[in-house]
Amino acid sequence: MMVEKLLIVEDQGSIRKMLRIALGYGKYVMHEAETGSEALATFDAQKPNVILLDVMLPGELNGFEVCKLIRQRTKNDIYKPYIVIITAKQQDTDIEEGRQSGADAYVVKPFSPVGLIEVIESRAEHAGSMLVIRKPN
Repeated sequence: MMVEKLLIVEDQGSIRKMLRIALGYGKYVMHEAETGSEALATFDAQKPNVILLDVMLPGELNGFEVCKLIRQRTKNDIYKPYIVIITAKQQDTDIEEGRQSGADAYVVKPFSPVGLIEVIESRAEHAGSMLVIRKPN
């Protein structure tokens, strides 16, 4: 089994820790970033297979902008990371912005760690359309 690289972009340390625990040690080589600029630098250096990307980040770049920049950087590459937006922003306009930015999946906080694992593991089944996971009303 090939170990994949995973980048967690989240400014809250407690959420990063929960994601590391939920995704299990050993299955992924995990990298972390707290800001959009740090996310892009880590992306360029590590070329992760999966990116878990918060929208509301400190600094100049939000998650939607980071997603767009990564898609621009990889538009002519065979390599295409699987980008999962993880955010509390759940309005239809937010979800559409996620779609326009090039996200592969959009998961609304709070979310089930098991559900997130399923989103990542089923990524090949959803190729070509953005998967949206919202919390039940």
